[in-house]
Amino acid sequence: MFKKLLAIDKKMLIFIGVFAGIIISAVTAKTFAYTDSADFCKSCHIMTNVHDSFTDSTHATLACNDCHLPHDSKVKKLVFKAKAGVGHMYFNTLGSDKIPGVLHATESSEEVIKENCISCHESTIDNVSHDAKESCTSCHQSIPHGDDFKSEDFYKQPKPGELLDKKGGTFNNG
Repeated sequence: MFKKLLAIDKKMLIFIGVFAGIIISAVTAKTFAYTDSADFCKSCHIMTNVHDSFTDSTHATLACNDCHLPHDSKVKKLVFKAKAGVGHMYFNTLGSDKIPGVLHATESSEEVIKENCISCHESTIDNVSHDAKESCTSCHQSIPHGDDFKSEDFYKQPKPGELLDKKGGTFNNG
């Protein structure tokens, strides 16, 4: 078979290689785009409620990964996506009995989400003081996923002095 392949005209081999490369690139790009979409995310039954609340939010035109993945570099995005994907595959197969009733972002995911909020809403943060809480979702918990995702803590009054203690906190841009 190798001899038959070498017997083919070199121009034809280059054409076949380029054509195969284009097809592989297109399939890969479409696959990455699909795995960034809300339709892909809702394909896991645990995400149905999360997806439904997201589609009713002001951020419904975004892809899930616009908020949930880092955008510093392609490599960082793909590594983060792969790690999250492995975790999701584990919980949806072998660890399904360990899936919590309410999903919460991991610490690293919370940091990425906060960075993406700041990136998109930088002009608001520059013009309105946002320095009293640790993260965007401390106050804006229901924005990306609707009212069903407010925890009991959201409704608790701040402790005396809590807001003042955190004044000049994580969002203070100088």
